[in-house]
Amino acid sequence: MSKLNWSDEKLISRLMNYKTDKSRWETIRILRSRPSKELFEKCIELINSNEQKKKIIGIDILAQLGKDKRPFRKETLKIYFELLNTETDINILFSILSGISFNDKELNEKQINKICSFQNSNSNLIKQGIVNALGFIENEKAIDVLIKFSKDKANHIRSWATFYIGQVDFDNKNIREALWNRINDKHQETRMEAIIGLAKRKDDRVFEIINQELTKNDFGSMLFEAISETENKDFIPILQQELNESKNIETINPDWIKGLEKCIDDLTKLE
Repeated sequence: MSKLNWSDEKLISRLMNYKTDKSRWETIRILRSRPSKELFEKCIELINSNEQKKKIIGIDILAQLGKDKRPFRKETLKIYFELLNTETDINILFSILSGISFNDKELNEKQINKICSFQNSNSNLIKQGIVNALGFIENEKAIDVLIKFSKDKANHIRSWATFYIGQVDFDNKNIREALWNRINDKHQETRMEAIIGLAKRKDDRVFEIINQELTKNDFGSMLFEAISETENKDFIPILQQELNESKNIETINPDWIKGLEKCIDDLTKLE
């Protein structure tokens, strides 16, 4: 029998014993698609238990219970922030912060400050959770914390923090400086997120950086996103030349070619 036909009780029972993340998240996604009052209350029961695994299961299901509609969003956030006042387990805290990240449009100033209060943690897991929870929030303190994490030692934390401060519509001198400081980052993805963020802001300094990237033989498709963000048609000739030279090279990834073609098309369509 397909898991889709299993009862909530049976799915939760299986969640306690899964050994692979793939099976675990597949089951959680099924439960999240069943936003009943009974399942919501079952999640609260799991969260109130003394077992780490049960708590995390309850937290993870609630994060997106009801998918886009989220009928229990307000109650879920209340539960999450009450937990942040008492929990010390790193894995539980990560699940809470990750759960908040799916509901961050509803956060108030007090809640944002609570998330920021964990910023001095030495745990990469907690730092990643904070970055997730604060992503896309246009709040000065939240952005300051993301700027702090854009300088973190861990590549994945720097990269995600740089991505969020680059993508947010908010713009100021501190954001641009933080992005510029990552232009020469040793981590390729972090560096490209910085270039995209500056291009999105039409920062004059980024044009030369993009030109330098285009002279390399191994630039990735993230550069196309940056070029599109500049809305500068001056890049079209060099991109067209790159396309003409690349089409006959069999070893080039077809998706890379498609990205290049789309970039040229986007710039061509501009008024």
